[in-house]
Amino acid sequence: MRRKILVMALAAGLVAACGEGVSGSGDAPVAATVDVRDGIEGRQGATPRQAGDSYYVSAAASVAERAARMEVAPARNVILFVGDGMGVSTLTAARIYAGQRAGVDGESYSLAMETLPHAALSKTYSHDSQVSDSASTATAMVAGVKSRSRTLGVTQGAAYSNCATLEGNGTDTLFELAEAAGLATGLVTTARLTHATPAAAYAELVNRDWEDDTEMKGAEGAEGCPDAARQFIDWDAGDHFEIALGGGRRHFLTHRQADPENENLRGKRKDGLELAEAWAAKSDAHVTVFDAEGLARAGLSDGARVLGLFEPSHMKYELDRAGDAGGEPSIEEMTRTAIGRLSQEDAGYVLMVEAGRIDHGHHGTNAARALADTVAFDAAIAAALEMTSADDTLIIVTADHSHTLTIQGYPERNNPILGKVTYPGGTPATAADGKPYTTLSYANGPSACLPNTECVRADISEVDTEATDYRQQALLPSPSETHAGEDVPVFARGPGAELVAGVIEQNEIFHIMGYASGLVE
Repeated sequence: MRRKILVMALAAGLVAACGEGVSGSGDAPVAATVDVRDGIEGRQGATPRQAGDSYYVSAAASVAERAARMEVAPARNVILFVGDGMGVSTLTAARIYAGQRAGVDGESYSLAMETLPHAALSKTYSHDSQVSDSASTATAMVAGVKSRSRTLGVTQGAAYSNCATLEGNGTDTLFELAEAAGLATGLVTTARLTHATPAAAYAELVNRDWEDDTEMKGAEGAEGCPDAARQFIDWDAGDHFEIALGGGRRHFLTHRQADPENENLRGKRKDGLELAEAWAAKSDAHVTVFDAEGLARAGLSDGARVLGLFEPSHMKYELDRAGDAGGEPSIEEMTRTAIGRLSQEDAGYVLMVEAGRIDHGHHGTNAARALADTVAFDAAIAAALEMTSADDTLIIVTADHSHTLTIQGYPERNNPILGKVTYPGGTPATAADGKPYTTLSYANGPSACLPNTECVRADISEVDTEATDYRQQALLPSPSETHAGEDVPVFARGPGAELVAGVIEQNEIFHIMGYASGLVE
Protein backbone atom coordinates (compact mmCIF):
# COMPACT_ATOMS: atom_id res chain seq x y z
CA MET A 1 0.00 0.00 0.00
CA ARG A 2 1.15 3.52 -0.72
CA ARG A 3 -0.02 6.66 0.96
CA LYS A 4 -1.64 9.53 -0.92
CA ILE A 5 -0.85 12.92 0.42
CA LEU A 6 -2.60 16.21 -0.06
CA VAL A 7 -0.69 19.13 1.40
CA MET A 8 -2.41 22.49 1.62
CA ALA A 9 0.25 25.03 2.48
CA LEU A 10 -0.72 28.50 3.59
CA ALA A 11 2.83 29.73 3.37
CA ALA A 12 2.21 33.33 4.37
CA GLY A 13 3.09 33.88 7.99
CA LEU A 14 4.69 30.46 8.54
CA VAL A 15 8.12 31.72 9.50
CA ALA A 16 6.71 34.51 11.63
CA ALA A 17 4.32 32.21 13.45
CA CYS A 18 7.01 29.66 14.23
CA GLY A 19 9.35 32.39 15.37
CA GLU A 20 6.72 33.78 17.72
CA GLY A 21 6.15 30.30 19.09
CA VAL A 22 2.35 30.38 19.08
CA SER A 23 1.20 27.82 21.60
CA GLY A 24 -1.79 25.56 21.72
CA SER A 25 -4.26 25.35 18.85
CA GLY A 26 -4.10 28.93 17.65
CA ASP A 27 -4.18 29.98 14.02
CA ALA A 28 -2.13 27.40 12.18
CA PRO A 29 0.02 28.86 9.42
CA VAL A 30 0.12 25.54 7.57
CA ALA A 31 -2.53 22.86 7.32
CA ALA A 32 -1.41 19.38 6.29
CA THR A 33 -4.12 16.91 5.39
CA VAL A 34 -3.06 13.31 4.98
CA ASP A 35 -5.12 10.49 3.51
CA VAL A 36 -3.58 7.67 5.49
CA ARG A 37 -3.20 4.38 3.63
CA ASP A 38 -5.75 1.72 4.42
CA GLY A 39 -3.83 1.05 7.61
CA ILE A 40 -0.60 -0.81 8.28
CA GLU A 41 -1.95 -4.13 9.42
CA GLY A 42 -5.16 -2.40 10.42
CA ARG A 43 -3.62 0.74 11.92
CA GLN A 44 -5.49 4.00 11.84
CA GLY A 45 -3.51 7.22 12.09
CA ALA A 46 -4.35 9.34 15.13
CA THR A 47 -4.34 13.07 15.75
CA PRO A 48 -2.41 13.81 18.95
CA ARG A 49 -3.37 16.52 21.41
CA GLN A 50 -0.51 18.76 20.34
CA ALA A 51 -1.53 18.79 16.66
CA GLY A 52 -2.44 22.49 16.79
CA ASP A 53 0.93 23.59 18.16
CA SER A 54 2.79 25.82 15.69
CA TYR A 55 5.97 23.74 15.78
CA TYR A 56 3.95 20.57 15.21
CA VAL A 57 2.07 22.05 12.25
CA SER A 58 5.22 23.33 10.59
CA ALA A 59 7.13 20.05 10.99
CA ALA A 60 4.18 17.97 9.82
CA ALA A 61 3.91 20.10 6.69
CA SER A 62 7.63 19.77 5.95
CA VAL A 63 7.57 15.99 6.22
CA ALA A 64 4.33 15.74 4.20
CA GLU A 65 5.83 17.89 1.47
CA ARG A 66 8.84 15.58 1.18
CA ALA A 67 6.64 12.50 1.30
CA ALA A 68 4.51 13.84 -1.54
CA ARG A 69 7.52 13.56 -3.84
CA MET A 70 8.19 9.88 -3.11
CA GLU A 71 6.55 6.58 -2.30
CA VAL A 72 6.98 5.58 1.31
CA ALA A 73 6.58 1.92 2.21
CA PRO A 74 4.93 1.04 5.53
CA ALA A 75 7.05 0.49 8.63
CA ARG A 76 5.74 -2.23 10.91
CA ASN A 77 8.31 -1.42 13.61
CA VAL A 78 10.22 1.71 14.64
CA ILE A 79 13.45 1.87 16.64
CA LEU A 80 14.80 5.28 17.71
CA PHE A 81 18.44 5.24 18.85
CA VAL A 82 19.52 8.33 20.79
CA GLY A 83 23.19 8.88 21.54
CA ASP A 84 22.88 11.47 24.29
CA GLY A 85 25.40 14.21 23.50
CA MET A 86 26.72 12.41 20.40
CA GLY A 87 27.57 15.39 18.22
CA VAL A 88 29.64 15.26 15.03
CA SER A 89 32.97 15.64 16.83
CA THR A 90 32.03 12.78 19.17
CA LEU A 91 31.07 10.63 16.19
CA THR A 92 34.36 11.33 14.41
CA ALA A 93 36.46 10.72 17.52
CA ALA A 94 34.53 7.53 18.32
CA ARG A 95 35.08 6.27 14.77
CA ILE A 96 38.84 6.73 15.13
CA TYR A 97 38.79 5.32 18.68
CA ALA A 98 36.90 2.20 17.55
CA GLY A 99 39.18 1.59 14.60
CA GLN A 100 42.31 2.02 16.68
CA ARG A 101 40.98 -0.31 19.37
CA ALA A 102 40.33 -2.88 16.63
CA GLY A 103 43.91 -2.53 15.41
CA VAL A 104 43.00 -0.97 12.08
CA ASP A 105 43.16 2.48 10.55
CA GLY A 106 40.87 4.64 12.64
CA GLU A 107 40.44 7.55 10.27
CA SER A 108 38.93 5.41 7.49
CA TYR A 109 37.01 3.11 9.83
CA SER A 110 33.21 3.04 9.70
CA LEU A 111 30.85 2.63 12.62
CA ALA A 112 27.71 0.54 12.13
CA MET A 113 25.52 3.63 12.32
CA GLU A 114 27.50 5.22 9.50
CA THR A 115 26.51 2.39 7.15
CA LEU A 116 22.85 3.38 7.22
CA PRO A 117 21.88 4.58 3.73
CA HIS A 118 20.09 7.83 4.58
CA ALA A 119 21.42 10.78 6.56
CA ALA A 120 20.54 14.33 7.58
CA LEU A 121 21.46 17.03 10.05
CA SER A 122 19.08 17.95 12.86
CA LYS A 123 18.62 21.44 14.33
CA THR A 124 18.48 21.02 18.10
CA TYR A 125 17.47 24.42 19.51
CA SER A 126 14.52 24.43 21.91
CA HIS A 127 11.64 26.90 22.16
CA ASP A 128 13.63 29.20 24.44
CA SER A 129 17.31 28.17 24.09
CA GLN A 130 19.94 28.24 21.36
CA VAL A 131 21.74 25.41 23.16
CA SER A 132 19.21 22.97 24.52
CA ASP A 133 18.98 20.21 27.08
CA SER A 134 17.96 16.55 26.83
CA ALA A 135 14.39 17.06 28.03
CA SER A 136 13.28 19.49 25.36
CA THR A 137 15.18 17.68 22.62
CA ALA A 138 13.70 14.30 23.57
CA THR A 139 10.24 15.88 23.57
CA ALA A 140 10.89 17.16 20.05
CA MET A 141 11.74 13.66 18.84
CA VAL A 142 8.93 11.74 20.52
CA ALA A 143 6.13 14.33 20.44
CA GLY A 144 6.87 16.49 17.39
CA VAL A 145 7.02 19.87 19.14
CA LYS A 146 9.68 22.18 20.48
CA SER A 147 9.25 22.99 24.17
CA ARG A 148 11.03 25.03 26.79
CA SER A 149 14.35 23.66 27.97
CA ARG A 150 14.18 21.50 31.12
CA THR A 151 10.54 20.57 30.46
CA LEU A 152 9.50 17.25 28.95
CA GLY A 153 6.41 15.80 27.34
CA VAL A 154 4.76 19.21 27.10
CA THR A 155 4.35 21.97 24.53
CA GLN A 156 5.82 25.46 24.50
CA GLY A 157 2.88 26.75 26.54
CA ALA A 158 4.06 24.98 29.70
CA ALA A 159 6.34 27.11 31.87
CA TYR A 160 9.37 25.65 33.60
CA SER A 161 8.69 24.47 37.17
CA ASN A 162 5.07 25.66 37.15
CA CYS A 163 2.53 22.84 37.34
CA ALA A 164 -0.34 25.27 36.92
CA THR A 165 0.68 25.63 33.27
CA LEU A 166 0.32 21.93 32.46
CA GLU A 167 -3.40 22.18 31.68
CA GLY A 168 -3.90 22.09 27.93
CA ASN A 169 -0.18 21.78 27.19
CA GLY A 170 0.31 18.02 27.35
CA THR A 171 1.28 15.80 24.43
CA ASP A 172 0.60 12.35 23.04
CA THR A 173 3.99 10.80 22.34
CA LEU A 174 4.73 8.25 19.66
CA PHE A 175 4.76 5.61 22.41
CA GLU A 176 1.29 6.57 23.58
CA LEU A 177 0.00 6.54 20.02
CA ALA A 178 1.61 3.14 19.50
CA GLU A 179 -0.02 1.75 22.64
CA ALA A 180 -3.39 3.14 21.57
CA ALA A 181 -3.00 1.36 18.24
CA GLY A 182 -2.20 -1.94 19.91
CA LEU A 183 1.56 -1.99 19.26
CA ALA A 184 4.15 -3.12 21.76
CA THR A 185 6.53 -0.54 23.25
CA GLY A 186 9.87 -0.60 24.98
CA LEU A 187 12.59 1.57 26.51
CA VAL A 188 16.30 0.89 26.92
CA THR A 189 18.68 3.39 28.51
CA THR A 190 22.01 3.45 30.30
CA ALA A 191 20.75 6.44 32.29
CA ARG A 192 17.95 6.40 34.86
CA LEU A 193 14.57 5.40 33.41
CA THR A 194 13.24 8.58 34.99
CA HIS A 195 15.91 10.72 33.35
CA ALA A 196 15.05 13.26 30.67
CA THR A 197 15.31 11.23 27.45
CA PRO A 198 13.43 8.06 28.42
CA ALA A 199 10.96 9.95 30.62
CA ALA A 200 9.86 12.04 27.63
CA ALA A 201 8.23 8.89 26.24
CA TYR A 202 5.70 8.60 29.09
CA ALA A 203 5.83 11.61 31.44
CA GLU A 204 4.62 15.19 31.39
CA LEU A 205 6.87 17.27 33.62
CA VAL A 206 7.51 20.98 33.83
CA ASN A 207 10.78 20.22 35.62
CA ARG A 208 12.92 17.34 34.39
CA ASP A 209 14.54 16.98 37.83
CA TRP A 210 11.30 15.86 39.47
CA GLU A 211 12.16 12.17 39.25
CA ASP A 212 10.67 11.27 42.64
CA ASP A 213 8.56 12.99 45.30
CA THR A 214 11.51 14.16 47.42
CA GLU A 215 12.82 16.30 44.55
CA MET A 216 9.47 18.10 44.43
CA LYS A 217 8.86 18.59 48.14
CA GLY A 218 8.73 22.26 48.96
CA ALA A 219 9.42 23.30 45.37
CA GLU A 220 7.46 26.34 44.32
CA GLY A 221 5.03 25.46 41.55
CA ALA A 222 5.23 21.69 42.10
CA GLU A 223 1.84 21.20 43.74
CA GLY A 224 -0.41 18.82 41.85
CA CYS A 225 2.34 17.25 39.71
CA PRO A 226 3.20 13.55 40.01
CA ASP A 227 6.89 12.70 39.75
CA ALA A 228 8.44 10.79 36.83
CA ALA A 229 8.69 7.38 38.54
CA ARG A 230 5.07 7.55 39.63
CA GLN A 231 4.02 8.58 36.12
CA PHE A 232 5.89 5.59 34.75
CA ILE A 233 4.02 3.13 36.98
CA ASP A 234 0.65 4.88 36.50
CA TRP A 235 1.05 5.33 32.73
CA ASP A 236 -2.35 4.47 31.26
CA ALA A 237 -1.44 4.17 27.57
CA GLY A 238 -2.71 0.87 26.17
CA ASP A 239 -1.36 -2.06 28.15
CA HIS A 240 1.85 -0.22 29.14
CA PHE A 241 5.44 -0.96 28.12
CA GLU A 242 6.28 -4.56 27.45
CA ILE A 243 9.85 -3.96 28.54
CA ALA A 244 11.78 -1.08 30.14
CA LEU A 245 15.45 -1.47 31.05
CA GLY A 246 17.83 1.03 32.63
CA GLY A 247 19.01 2.51 35.90
CA GLY A 248 17.35 4.69 38.52
CA ARG A 249 15.86 2.22 41.00
CA ARG A 250 16.35 4.67 43.89
CA HIS A 251 13.37 6.61 42.53
CA PHE A 252 11.20 3.47 42.67
CA LEU A 253 12.15 2.54 46.25
CA THR A 254 11.21 4.24 49.52
CA HIS A 255 13.73 5.62 51.95
CA ARG A 256 12.98 2.63 54.19
CA GLN A 257 13.80 0.06 51.50
CA ALA A 258 17.34 -1.24 51.16
CA ASP A 259 18.83 -1.32 47.71
CA PRO A 260 18.67 -4.94 46.46
CA GLU A 261 22.39 -4.97 45.62
CA ASN A 262 23.76 -2.78 48.42
CA GLU A 263 22.17 -2.95 51.84
CA ASN A 264 23.95 0.25 52.86
CA LEU A 265 21.92 2.24 50.32
CA ARG A 266 18.25 3.17 50.54
CA GLY A 267 15.68 4.40 48.09
CA LYS A 268 14.66 8.05 47.94
CA ARG A 269 10.87 8.09 48.06
CA LYS A 270 9.20 9.42 51.21
CA ASP A 271 5.60 9.06 50.07
CA GLY A 272 5.55 5.37 50.99
CA LEU A 273 4.98 4.21 47.41
CA GLU A 274 6.97 1.04 46.76
CA LEU A 275 6.94 1.38 42.99
CA ALA A 276 9.29 -1.48 42.11
CA GLU A 277 6.87 -3.81 43.90
CA ALA A 278 3.90 -2.02 42.37
CA TRP A 279 5.11 -2.99 38.90
CA ALA A 280 5.50 -6.65 39.85
CA ALA A 281 2.04 -6.64 41.43
CA LYS A 282 0.28 -5.56 38.23
CA SER A 283 -0.11 -9.14 37.02
CA ASP A 284 1.50 -12.56 37.07
CA ALA A 285 3.35 -11.58 33.87
CA HIS A 286 4.96 -8.48 35.41
CA VAL A 287 8.43 -8.86 36.86
CA THR A 288 11.01 -6.46 38.27
CA VAL A 289 14.67 -7.44 37.91
CA PHE A 290 17.85 -5.87 39.23
CA ASP A 291 20.75 -7.54 37.41
CA ALA A 292 21.69 -9.38 34.24
CA GLU A 293 21.04 -12.76 35.82
CA GLY A 294 17.55 -11.68 36.83
CA LEU A 295 16.91 -10.47 33.31
CA ALA A 296 18.01 -13.82 31.91
CA ARG A 297 15.61 -15.59 34.30
CA ALA A 298 12.67 -13.35 33.46
CA GLY A 299 11.08 -15.83 31.07
CA LEU A 300 10.72 -13.43 28.17
CA SER A 301 9.52 -16.20 25.87
CA ASP A 302 6.40 -16.43 28.01
CA GLY A 303 5.41 -12.82 27.34
CA ALA A 304 6.77 -11.39 30.57
CA ARG A 305 6.49 -7.65 31.13
CA VAL A 306 9.86 -6.65 32.45
CA LEU A 307 11.04 -3.64 34.41
CA GLY A 308 14.81 -3.75 34.75
CA LEU A 309 16.38 -1.40 37.30
CA PHE A 310 20.07 -2.20 37.24
CA GLU A 311 21.58 0.60 39.31
CA PRO A 312 20.45 3.00 42.06
CA SER A 313 21.25 5.88 39.71
CA HIS A 314 22.71 5.74 36.20
CA MET A 315 24.19 2.52 34.89
CA LYS A 316 27.95 2.10 34.80
CA TYR A 317 30.10 3.51 32.04
CA GLU A 318 31.14 0.82 29.58
CA LEU A 319 34.78 1.04 30.70
CA ASP A 320 33.70 0.49 34.32
CA ARG A 321 31.17 -2.24 33.51
CA ALA A 322 33.74 -4.58 31.94
CA GLY A 323 34.12 -7.78 33.91
CA ASP A 324 30.84 -7.23 35.78
CA ALA A 325 29.63 -10.75 35.01
CA GLY A 326 26.12 -11.32 36.28
CA GLY A 327 25.81 -7.66 37.23
CA GLU A 328 24.33 -5.14 34.87
CA PRO A 329 23.85 -5.94 31.19
CA SER A 330 25.50 -3.97 28.40
CA ILE A 331 23.49 -1.69 26.15
CA GLU A 332 23.88 -4.26 23.37
CA GLU A 333 22.52 -7.02 25.61
CA MET A 334 19.58 -4.86 26.67
CA THR A 335 18.84 -3.97 23.06
CA ARG A 336 18.91 -7.59 21.96
CA THR A 337 16.64 -8.54 24.85
CA ALA A 338 14.19 -5.74 24.11
CA ILE A 339 13.95 -6.52 20.39
CA GLY A 340 13.54 -10.21 21.16
CA ARG A 341 10.71 -9.49 23.60
CA LEU A 342 8.92 -6.92 21.42
CA SER A 343 9.18 -9.12 18.33
CA GLN A 344 6.86 -11.60 20.03
CA GLU A 345 3.97 -9.18 19.56
CA ASP A 346 2.08 -9.55 16.27
CA ALA A 347 1.10 -5.90 15.80
CA GLY A 348 4.62 -4.45 15.65
CA TYR A 349 6.48 -2.24 18.10
CA VAL A 350 8.11 1.08 18.90
CA LEU A 351 11.41 1.03 20.84
CA MET A 352 13.75 3.75 22.09
CA VAL A 353 17.37 2.95 22.94
CA GLU A 354 19.38 5.69 24.64
CA ALA A 355 23.10 5.75 25.36
CA GLY A 356 22.78 8.24 28.18
CA ARG A 357 26.28 8.18 29.54
CA ILE A 358 28.04 9.53 26.47
CA ASP A 359 26.66 12.83 27.71
CA HIS A 360 27.90 12.30 31.25
CA GLY A 361 31.42 11.50 30.15
CA HIS A 362 31.53 14.76 28.23
CA HIS A 363 30.14 16.74 31.16
CA GLY A 364 33.16 15.55 33.11
CA THR A 365 35.55 16.31 30.19
CA ASN A 366 36.36 12.61 30.26
CA ALA A 367 36.62 11.70 26.59
CA ALA A 368 37.74 8.10 27.19
CA ARG A 369 34.47 7.14 28.86
CA ALA A 370 32.36 9.17 26.42
CA LEU A 371 33.97 7.51 23.40
CA ALA A 372 33.82 4.00 24.86
CA ASP A 373 30.13 4.46 25.53
CA THR A 374 29.64 5.68 21.96
CA VAL A 375 31.30 2.52 20.64
CA ALA A 376 29.13 0.38 22.95
CA PHE A 377 26.10 2.26 21.60
CA ASP A 378 27.22 1.43 18.07
CA ALA A 379 27.39 -2.25 19.00
CA ALA A 380 23.73 -2.03 20.05
CA ILE A 381 22.89 -0.46 16.70
CA ALA A 382 24.75 -3.25 14.90
CA ALA A 383 22.72 -5.78 16.88
CA ALA A 384 19.47 -4.11 15.85
CA LEU A 385 20.53 -4.06 12.20
CA GLU A 386 21.28 -7.76 12.45
CA MET A 387 18.02 -8.65 14.20
CA THR A 388 15.62 -6.62 12.03
CA SER A 389 14.78 -6.28 8.37
CA ALA A 390 15.02 -3.10 6.31
CA ASP A 391 11.77 -4.23 4.68
CA ASP A 392 9.60 -3.61 7.73
CA THR A 393 11.61 -1.82 10.45
CA LEU A 394 12.51 1.87 10.41
CA ILE A 395 15.69 2.51 12.39
CA ILE A 396 16.70 6.09 13.14
CA VAL A 397 19.99 6.90 14.89
CA THR A 398 20.61 10.42 16.13
CA ALA A 399 21.70 12.58 19.05
CA ASP A 400 19.67 14.95 21.16
CA HIS A 401 22.40 17.61 21.24
CA SER A 402 26.15 18.02 20.94
CA HIS A 403 29.01 18.86 23.32
CA THR A 404 31.97 21.23 23.21
CA LEU A 405 34.48 18.50 22.31
CA THR A 406 36.98 19.58 19.65
CA ILE A 407 39.48 17.67 17.48
CA GLN A 408 42.52 19.81 16.80
CA GLY A 409 46.20 20.39 16.17
CA TYR A 410 47.27 18.65 12.91
CA PRO A 411 48.10 15.26 14.46
CA GLU A 412 49.68 12.70 12.14
CA ARG A 413 47.64 9.89 10.68
CA ASN A 414 47.02 7.08 13.21
CA ASN A 415 48.01 9.29 16.15
CA PRO A 416 46.14 7.90 19.19
CA ILE A 417 42.87 9.83 19.36
CA LEU A 418 43.25 10.16 23.15
CA GLY A 419 46.93 11.01 22.88
CA LYS A 420 49.05 14.12 22.63
CA VAL A 421 49.39 15.71 19.22
CA THR A 422 52.36 14.56 17.17
CA TYR A 423 52.98 16.11 13.76
CA PRO A 424 53.53 13.97 10.64
CA GLY A 425 57.09 12.76 10.86
CA GLY A 426 56.93 12.22 14.63
CA THR A 427 57.63 15.71 16.00
CA PRO A 428 55.68 16.36 19.24
CA ALA A 429 53.47 19.43 18.95
CA THR A 430 53.53 22.19 21.53
CA ALA A 431 51.32 25.19 22.07
CA ALA A 432 52.60 28.79 22.33
CA ASP A 433 53.30 28.15 26.02
CA GLY A 434 55.78 25.44 25.08
CA LYS A 435 53.70 22.62 26.53
CA PRO A 436 52.19 19.63 24.70
CA TYR A 437 48.45 19.31 24.18
CA THR A 438 46.00 16.56 23.26
CA THR A 439 44.04 16.07 20.04
CA LEU A 440 40.81 16.26 22.03
CA SER A 441 39.88 19.15 24.28
CA TYR A 442 36.79 20.97 25.48
CA ALA A 443 35.66 24.58 25.25
CA ASN A 444 34.66 24.53 28.92
CA GLY A 445 34.46 22.21 31.90
CA PRO A 446 35.85 21.21 35.29
CA SER A 447 39.35 20.55 33.93
CA ALA A 448 40.02 24.21 33.13
CA CYS A 449 42.28 26.18 35.45
CA LEU A 450 40.32 28.07 38.09
CA PRO A 451 40.22 31.87 38.09
CA ASN A 452 40.95 32.10 41.82
CA THR A 453 44.30 30.38 41.30
CA GLU A 454 47.34 31.20 39.19
CA CYS A 455 45.64 30.24 35.95
CA VAL A 456 48.44 28.52 34.08
CA ARG A 457 47.79 25.55 31.84
CA ALA A 458 49.13 22.33 33.32
CA ASP A 459 52.12 20.65 31.73
CA ILE A 460 50.95 17.21 30.57
CA SER A 461 54.34 16.05 29.28
CA GLU A 462 54.50 13.16 31.75
CA VAL A 463 50.74 12.53 31.94
CA ASP A 464 49.12 9.44 30.41
CA THR A 465 46.32 11.15 28.48
CA GLU A 466 44.98 7.78 27.27
CA ALA A 467 44.15 6.67 30.82
CA THR A 468 40.49 6.03 31.57
CA ASP A 469 40.32 8.72 34.25
CA TYR A 470 42.18 11.44 32.35
CA ARG A 471 40.17 14.63 31.85
CA GLN A 472 41.00 16.55 28.70
CA GLN A 473 41.93 20.15 29.27
CA ALA A 474 39.24 22.81 28.87
CA LEU A 475 39.35 26.52 28.17
CA LEU A 476 36.63 28.05 30.36
CA PRO A 477 36.19 26.88 33.97
CA SER A 478 32.79 25.35 34.67
CA PRO A 479 31.63 22.80 37.28
CA SER A 480 30.24 20.73 34.40
CA GLU A 481 31.07 20.97 30.72
CA THR A 482 28.10 22.27 28.75
CA HIS A 483 26.16 21.11 25.75
CA ALA A 484 26.90 22.61 22.34
CA GLY A 485 24.42 23.99 19.85
CA GLU A 486 25.53 22.78 16.43
CA ASP A 487 23.42 20.44 14.33
CA VAL A 488 23.70 16.71 15.03
CA PRO A 489 23.68 13.75 12.63
CA VAL A 490 20.65 11.61 11.82
CA PHE A 491 21.06 8.21 10.14
CA ALA A 492 18.20 6.00 8.94
CA ARG A 493 17.39 2.64 7.36
CA GLY A 494 14.10 1.01 6.46
CA PRO A 495 10.62 2.17 5.39
CA GLY A 496 10.45 5.96 5.64
CA ALA A 497 14.22 6.39 5.90
CA GLU A 498 14.25 8.39 2.67
CA LEU A 499 12.41 11.16 4.53
CA VAL A 500 15.62 11.68 6.52
CA ALA A 501 17.39 14.11 4.20
CA GLY A 502 18.96 17.56 4.19
CA VAL A 503 18.86 19.78 7.25
CA ILE A 504 15.73 19.12 9.27
CA GLU A 505 14.11 20.41 12.41
CA GLN A 506 14.59 17.97 15.26
CA ASN A 507 10.84 17.64 15.82
CA GLU A 508 10.46 16.38 12.25
CA ILE A 509 11.91 13.07 13.47
CA PHE A 510 8.61 12.39 15.26
CA HIS A 511 6.64 13.10 12.12
CA ILE A 512 8.89 10.86 10.01
CA MET A 513 8.40 7.97 12.44
CA GLY A 514 4.69 8.64 12.82
CA TYR A 515 4.14 8.95 9.08
CA ALA A 516 6.11 5.85 8.12
CA SER A 517 4.43 3.74 10.81
CA GLY A 518 0.93 5.01 10.06
CA LEU A 519 0.48 5.99 13.72
CA VAL A 520 0.08 9.71 13.08
CA GLU A 521 -2.49 11.29 10.82
